[in-house]
Amino acid sequence: MNPFISKLLVVIARKRLEAKYNTTSISKKQVVPLVRILQVELSHAIKEYIFIIIGVFSAGFGLKGFLLPNNFIDGGATGISLLLENITHINLSYLLIIVNLPFILLASRTFSVKFAIRSIVAIAFLAFVVHFIDYPTITEDKLLIAVFGGFFLGLGIGMSMRGGSVIDGTEVLAIFLSRKLSITIGDVLLLINIIIFSFGAYVLSVETALYAILTYLAAAKTVDFVVDGVEEYVGVTIISEKHEDLRIMIIEKLNRACTIFAGRGGYGINGKSYDKDIIYTVVTRLELSKLQTEIDKIDRNAFIIMGIVKDLKGGMIKKKPLK
Repeated sequence: MNPFISKLLVVIARKRLEAKYNTTSISKKQVVPLVRILQVELSHAIKEYIFIIIGVFSAGFGLKGFLLPNNFIDGGATGISLLLENITHINLSYLLIIVNLPFILLASRTFSVKFAIRSIVAIAFLAFVVHFIDYPTITEDKLLIAVFGGFFLGLGIGMSMRGGSVIDGTEVLAIFLSRKLSITIGDVLLLINIIIFSFGAYVLSVETALYAILTYLAAAKTVDFVVDGVEEYVGVTIISEKHEDLRIMIIEKLNRACTIFAGRGGYGINGKSYDKDIIYTVVTRLELSKLQTEIDKIDRNAFIIMGIVKDLKGGMIKKKPLK
């Protein structure tokens, strides 16, 4: 890290400790752990704001390069803003803030004030970009507008979410209502967007509403790719009498790590339980077929449980090449 920033963090850490313990005699041993924490917080904050900046410029490109010049709408708070812009002719930059503001206030209660502040900063930055930056109009082809407008808008929403904020507040409302009404977030979002698209069909045209649905689908799929990752991981739990052979196979043939859990079988001869090791490993979707083949070679009766893993950090899976 830059020497100036390191010295600044040391000063900040010392000031915090002096205020906490009400003393000026703070040792280096006390300062070092807090400095390390501050370094981690700073590096993560920089990365998150880079994601937000990229997301805002991408969403601005989707709006001004595709949707706005052709009077297209989208789902969510952005779709409401675009719809109101078509009806009232109020500048979209103002509407983005006005429409999202109630959702951000709700976010401060549902999540945290920090999340709400970061989101309102991201939305205000998006409004600034939409108002002041002139993006070129890319195409007038309606299908391309719907698909690529949705793609760049979804990329922006997804990158902002990776940065710990939202530029479309309806997801906050969906999470809040899902907790209150015991329904899924997806169902709430679907209901909100059905209302928006129905209103769009009434105010604008059915054709515009249909293209808006296509835009929304493109944006939603892009958000999934950005947030969850293009490469899908699968967590695999294997229960087998030949657990040692399976462990060696995973390490040597798949070049993957695994974790061994000490388990206890509940369904044994005469109802007696018995000890057995349980293997847990994570592979990519592309490696799953090979893993299943190798397991069948060793034990065709192995009990296998598979589940989707959204993302990973650390370990071997992102460092080792696919073989």
